[in-house]
Amino acid sequence: MFGFVERFITAKVLETTRDHWLGNQTALEALIRFSDEELKHQELFRRIESMMADGMPNGYNFLPDPDTVAAAVLKNSTWAVLALILEIELFTQEHYKQSIEPEENLSDLYKDIFLFHWKEETTHAMMDELEWPREDSKLSAEERDRAIDELIALVGDVDGILQNQSKADADYFLDLCNRSFTDDELQRIKDTVLGAYRWQYIFSGFEHPRFQKLYQELTKEDQRKRVSAALARLA
Repeated sequence: MFGFVERFITAKVLETTRDHWLGNQTALEALIRFSDEELKHQELFRRIESMMADGMPNGYNFLPDPDTVAAAVLKNSTWAVLALILEIELFTQEHYKQSIEPEENLSDLYKDIFLFHWKEETTHAMMDELEWPREDSKLSAEERDRAIDELIALVGDVDGILQNQSKADADYFLDLCNRSFTDDELQRIKDTVLGAYRWQYIFSGFEHPRFQKLYQELTKEDQRKRVSAALARLA
């Protein structure tokens, strides 16, 4: 999941560099390095996937296609996409701090992979926090209001991906379990996996203090209420 979202992040960051081609060369260099690191991360996760597949039973399937999803995301305004990117950068950090760093039973290699990924994503979030307000300064009130609707739609699209993938992952787990479950237990397993994915990939980013601080500065109360109502439907 981390590797696949980086497909559209790379494309959007490269597009954003255009504003710095003939201006701030430090910003240009930083964003180019940002893009380069995201390309590296995609390859990193492809290698991890291959290594893990060697030790996993057959039948696992990751459903979303990176290029198809990226093309759909990039149809939206830069404001909405940068908001989503910051949310993603922050949830990857929370994932490491809450799920990887304190876990003593993970392999050293696995922990190192996510440690160094976390370090680079930390700098990416800092750049997102500079680029999102810069993009916001270009917009009229009407354009920003439309961007809010696009952000809500993007969150809905992310949730659609999570619903499909969580069902596939739960089914993979159930197929490999050497036991039967009641209908209630089956539903609880599927609901729990979906809830965990929603927390990881949506709420842990949107509720992050750094996201909330900037989000509060760039939006109005009625806009935040619309976003909150959309998020409440997922809780």
